[in-house]
Amino acid sequence: MKALVICFLLMGHLAEMGHCTETHDQILSITPTTPEQVGIVKNISTQYETALWQPVDAQYIQEETQVHLFVPANSSATVKALLQRHNIAHEVLLDNTNHLIEMQTRNDSTDPRSTTSFYEQYHSLEDIYYWINRTAQDNPNTIQTILLGSSFEKRPLYALKISLNSENKKALWIDCGIHAREWISPAFCLWFVQYSLAFYKQNQDITDILDNMDVYILPVMNPDGYLYTWTTNRMWRKSRSIHPSSYCVGVDLNRNFDANWCTEGASNDPCSEIYCGAFPESEPESEAVANFLRSKKDTIELYLSIHAYSQMLLFPYSCTLDEAQNHNELLEMAQDASRNIRRYYRNTYKYGAGAQTIYLAPGGSDDWAYNLGIKYSFTFELQDRGRYGFLLPPSHISQACNEALLAVKTIARRVIDKTKASISPSSTA
Repeated sequence: MKALVICFLLMGHLAEMGHCTETHDQILSITPTTPEQVGIVKNISTQYETALWQPVDAQYIQEETQVHLFVPANSSATVKALLQRHNIAHEVLLDNTNHLIEMQTRNDSTDPRSTTSFYEQYHSLEDIYYWINRTAQDNPNTIQTILLGSSFEKRPLYALKISLNSENKKALWIDCGIHAREWISPAFCLWFVQYSLAFYKQNQDITDILDNMDVYILPVMNPDGYLYTWTTNRMWRKSRSIHPSSYCVGVDLNRNFDANWCTEGASNDPCSEIYCGAFPESEPESEAVANFLRSKKDTIELYLSIHAYSQMLLFPYSCTLDEAQNHNELLEMAQDASRNIRRYYRNTYKYGAGAQTIYLAPGGSDDWAYNLGIKYSFTFELQDRGRYGFLLPPSHISQACNEALLAVKTIARRVIDKTKASISPSSTA
């Protein structure tokens, strides 16, 4: 029974339970080298019961570029036979995805006060809602819970506000879990709150940040999709909205903002993983976040959206190849953060403007926030580079979150310094 449950988590509605086995669902790394091979790999990724991990959509598959593809057991023989027949290089990255999913969903506690390992585990949506309420109750003078709105399936979108000392401060926004299967992202939001509360007045960086900024944190921007990855299909990416004209479900919330909406790099096909939605902010989740950011646009100075995987620190623009007005400033901040991660954790993060670093991705929240007037806007892609991908084991949470935390501290300190410099008497003389 346990094996069947794990299998069902992987496959969702795509697979027949009777065809699934416990040990043969795999992640393949595939490298097409000719246009013909690219076409075959694109066909495999769209016509069979598979799930693209990297790149996110078949349109991005190119020659000499690795493709990470989830292949369930009932498609394995067919997919591998096609690859072999056309001499397409491939290897097994992960041979037992079921075991990794079991590791990710195993918890010894749902109470953050009962064990120090709480933050080194992944947590269900129910656990995260409990954590939000408990954290606010335990820190009434520091933490405020804000209801931004609700999801398509009417689940609350709760953000936490961390506010210390004085009022009328500038603010930092962090959202996590915009893509359902990127579990390390909500794990980071919880990690950041816990670290901020535990190390205020002990760590100089976090003390400076909280003394100069309020922090808004949205742990799960896509609660419907996140819940679905825990109950039905671990590989699910989008939201769970229903479209009257299509049997396909969900919208890519990071293609649903009004930043060159639904141009090259997004899709108007509801079945696509990068479906942009019917119109900008068509989804209640993206609309709720956009409305809140609009209401705070004169206060929020730094916007951070946390994703996975590939280890990148990205900034606008992703929706166009044009450079942001303060491109060099953003580049320096990302470069400093990447350098610090390499220095302290011996890990490498690429950095740069999104479209120039990976590919065009219009409708993203970071570009929209930048155009709103939040001139320091970043998207972090956390661990790893593909060894485990979306199935990053719990044992990796600590370093992944500490790397991201170091990047946040590096960039936030730079923003604070620039803000102070811009309002100093000498700068206005």
